[in-house]
Amino acid sequence: MNSFNKFVGLTLFLGLFLACGNKPKTDYDYEAAAKAFAADESFYPILDEELEVYHALHAQGELQPVYTDQEDAISQLMKNKVWLAFTSRRLSDREMEGLKSRSFMPRIIPIAYDGLAIIVNNANKDTCITVKDFARILKGEVKNWKEIYPSSKLGEIDVVFDNPKSSTVTWCVDSILDGQPINSENIGAVKKSAEVIDWVEKHENALGIIGSNWLNDKHDTTNVTFKKNITVMKVSRMDSATVRNSWRPYQYYIYNGNYPLIRTIYALLNEPRNGEPSGFAHFCRLPKGQLIFLRAGLLPIQADMNVREVNVTKE
Repeated sequence: MNSFNKFVGLTLFLGLFLACGNKPKTDYDYEAAAKAFAADESFYPILDEELEVYHALHAQGELQPVYTDQEDAISQLMKNKVWLAFTSRRLSDREMEGLKSRSFMPRIIPIAYDGLAIIVNNANKDTCITVKDFARILKGEVKNWKEIYPSSKLGEIDVVFDNPKSSTVTWCVDSILDGQPINSENIGAVKKSAEVIDWVEKHENALGIIGSNWLNDKHDTTNVTFKKNITVMKVSRMDSATVRNSWRPYQYYIYNGNYPLIRTIYALLNEPRNGEPSGFAHFCRLPKGQLIFLRAGLLPIQADMNVREVNVTKE
């Protein structure tokens, strides 16, 4: 995980390189690009559910996913290797202009909202954190649990991301650090989201950052139960985090804005025809596709939720 900072340091350079692109490319293999889409690996659970239903409704479908990091997904889109990419950021103005200059008509389609979860080991008794303290950890200003929680005996905070160039890292840099790079010796990255969960489960002092679509207990249709092998922290916008002012990334708290770490999932579409990539991107916005997001605990972009208050009394 020591190579994390080098990868993150290259992110902005790669983004500018891809935005400018190489020489204008007019030759491409449409049929090959039309059979796959690229997506940030953190969206694997939900996109696989979407794709399974899409294929069930379209028996002749051949679309296959390529799960990678966010910057590679956008790179494949810019190079016409795929016509569709799923990310947590929009195409930049330069990327849009680069595609339009080659006579394409790129589209940015928001499809759902996802909560970015902060997870810790079950042995960690401190389960509330402020956005401010989270930012201090990412900046390297705080390296020991005791600096935030004086009674903690867990020692150094071992921070782990899913991938150095993932949508998770990009979102934290843009939204938590105002564009400043993540720069701390105790912050590292594995390769996949599942490895973040595994790492946190095995290390008492660990703190992981992961998309909440990886955490829902599939046996709970109410979407109020997370995986039990780790603890999902409550996050607060206030200067001091308490149980009353902190929230977990449950669907309703994403809906009403209480949960502060919310990102948008985008379908970036650049297909010159209305083929399968276009069909799948638009399926994710249709009622059946939106219902899959809803049932998975994410917030559909066209959310129309019925909220009912329930009073529980003890006899």
